[in-house]
Parts: sequence; structure tokens; C-alpha cells
Amino acid sequence: MSKLINKSLRHVPAWLIYAISLGYALWLFWLGFDGQLGPNPVEALEHVYGDTALYLLIAGLAVSPLRDHMRINLMKFRRAIGVTCFFFVLAHLTVWAVLDVQALDRIWADILKRPYITVGMAGFVLLLPLAITSNNWSVRKLGAAWRKLHLLVYPAALLGAFHYVMLAKGWQMKPLVLFVIVAALIALRMPNLLRGMRTRVTSMARS
Repeated sequence: MSKLINKSLRHVPAWLIYAISLGYALWLFWLGFDGQLGPNPVEALEHVYGDTALYLLIAGLAVSPLRDHMRINLMKFRRAIGVTCFFFVLAHLTVWAVLDVQALDRIWADILKRPYITVGMAGFVLLLPLAITSNNWSVRKLGAAWRKLHLLVYPAALLGAFHYVMLAKGWQMKPLVLFVIVAALIALRMPNLLRGMRTRVTSMARS
């Protein structure tokens, strides 16, 4: 089954993810502008952009476990998934800052006073260098440091999922389930990450 899936995916270009994501984001914005997102379109747009970013974050985290445990190879899509995830995080943040809060002093006050915004902003800050270095030039220039830098995706993912849990009113099932999924996907990667760290420490000790 995995061979059939991998064979089919060879014909799917990675740029399709960018095109679909951009079209979806613009369509959502048009729905909000046209009054089709309910009585509070700004809040609805803010939430749907944030939800989409979290789904893409989960999809990006699932790439390696799918390869390691199910032999489904989605590696060629991982960069596109990560970049579009950041795009929706940025769209979520922009809608909140520009269309919702609308004042620089209030934005800063909310970051300092509202814990769920503090957590969300911390996740965004961790994702920022990953988005900037998601290109071939950065991979060549940074070398081994590139992989170390991109380990920031794990705390960023936990912060993003926790931001969603804190944002929900009361103990809602969906945010908790998504947080557990994020934590489980990261836990699946831990043995490989720890093995890599031990290998590097051993190599340094021998040299």
C-alpha cells in the first residue's frame, strides 16, 4: 500500500501546496469581506487562519513518523507544508493585530497581559527563523547548524497547540485532542533525536 501511495505522490508537485493554500486563504478573506463568516467576520477569520496553521503544523510533524513507521514518503512536501504553515500563522497574527486590535500600544499590552497571547507570540518568534531559513541557500550556508536550528519546530509546535488550548473557553475536547496529537508526534521523534545527539557527543569525544 505504501509503495502505491509513494508512486502516486511522485507525480504531485510540491508547489501545488503553495497554490492551494494561497487560494484558500484568499477565499476565506473574501468570505469575511463579503459578510459570509457570521456576525463577527474578523474573529472568525482570525480563528480559521489559526486552525489551519495548527493543522499544517501537525501535518509537518507527521512527515517523519509516516516515513519511519508506515514507509509513506512525504519528505518532498515538508518544506512547502512548513512554509504554508508559517504563512497562516502570519495571517492569523496579522488579522488579530491589524483588523482586531488596531493599535500598537494595545497589541503590546495584550502580549504582556494575556497569557494565551504571550504563549502564541512565543511560538511565532520560534517559527520566524525557521521560515527565514527554509530555502536552499540557508541550508548550504548553515550546514549542520541548519538542522539544529530547525529543532525549534518542536517547542514552537507545543506552544502553538498550548495557545489553542488556552484560547478555548472551558475544557473543550478539540483543542485538547490536537495538543495530544502534537505531543505524540514529537514523542515519536524523540528516540531518533536522542540517538543523533548521542552520536554527535561520541564523535566530539573521540575527536
